[in-house]
Amino acid sequence: MNIKAICIGAFALSMLSGVAFAGALDEPSNMQPFFTDSRMQTMKSSADFAVAWKATPKTTQDAMMKECNDAAMSKPHAQFCAQLFALGHHS
Repeated sequence: MNIKAICIGAFALSMLSGVAFAGALDEPSNMQPFFTDSRMQTMKSSADFAVAWKATPKTTQDAMMKECNDAAMSKPHAQFCAQLFALGHHS
């Protein structure tokens, strides 16, 4: 087999597996509605957060909840998960 083909295949595989590790909380399009700024540094108020949560598709809510309930996955998103738990959304 050609070394170039092997390298390209390995690169493609690494790119695909890297995407698989990104979770719902790492997806900017999922998280943007919960922040007031485009850099996603400032969380919305509790009332606006609740409105954004209700507008989020159920499948996305389920994925986000699963990650917030996993200590390792939620650590980088502690502020978001704390706000979600404050609304009473935890298992």
